[in-house]
Amino acid sequence: MAPVTPTPSPTIELVLITGMSGSGKSIALNALEDVGFYCVDNLPPELLEPFLALEQSHRANKVAIAMDVRSASSLPSLPQRLALLQNSPTRKVQLTILFLDASTDTLVRRFSETRRLHPLSLKTSHDQRRALTEAIEHERELLKELHELALVMDTSLIRASQLRSQIKEMLGSSQSPLTLIFESFAFKRGIPMNADFMFDVRMLPNPHYEPELKPLTGRDEPVATFLAAQPEVVQMREQIQGFLQYWLPHMLRDHRSYVTVAIGCTGGQHRSVYLVEQLAHVFAAKWSTRVRHREANEWPQPSVTVDRTKD
Repeated sequence: MAPVTPTPSPTIELVLITGMSGSGKSIALNALEDVGFYCVDNLPPELLEPFLALEQSHRANKVAIAMDVRSASSLPSLPQRLALLQNSPTRKVQLTILFLDASTDTLVRRFSETRRLHPLSLKTSHDQRRALTEAIEHERELLKELHELALVMDTSLIRASQLRSQIKEMLGSSQSPLTLIFESFAFKRGIPMNADFMFDVRMLPNPHYEPELKPLTGRDEPVATFLAAQPEVVQMREQIQGFLQYWLPHMLRDHRSYVTVAIGCTGGQHRSVYLVEQLAHVFAAKWSTRVRHREANEWPQPSVTVDRTKD
């Protein structure tokens, strides 16, 4: 009798959600559940391997797990466990680590509004409350190594509905080897914390000072026509495009999964939006490309869709 060939184990698409308390991890987990992931919150790191073994035996192939400082005692072992998991000869795992972050001021405000206790608010040596800002900075230190391994999303200036939409777009379908995220923003509201590359285009001619263009955005044809006629704008677009075209293959060889390119102007409405749209259109021919306009909620009415996928 011929030997029975064992059925190969299915590949598990594992999304590990981590990050700062109050940054939106529960929202991210719910968004992934909506697109077919089996989701588990606050799984202790030491249970990661047996849990995946159990799910693999049931042929589950899309799993999302949230881990954070609630498992502080075993959290330092997590990077090593993840490395062993990815190199396992018996288990095929496609791992994405998503780190949700936010500014300290934003986290303080969110905890104050909800009146919830930060997980690290109680000191281990004394039964007294740790100052909230101290707890947040301590949490940053504990999560520093995971932050360096992960795709980082700054949720300081985005609403829950926007975060849910972005998570679904980024992780709700099969990913290409490298995804480009083009994001426009306003310098007057602060720079994005999660950008890999950031370009300042405030020196370019500003449609804001043209009365008929002021209420429009960089996605409107009159603004696009105006900016396309400016030599400085054309030169800026070509230089950013050339820079990315040269370095993206190097990043792909370095096993990068996401590259975020942030382009900022004063108000995040005209110049940065136009350049993001133009560059995304060019790079969509070769790369999985996504667009974000961070300040879209501040644009004059009629409002526009905040995020779009250009695959």
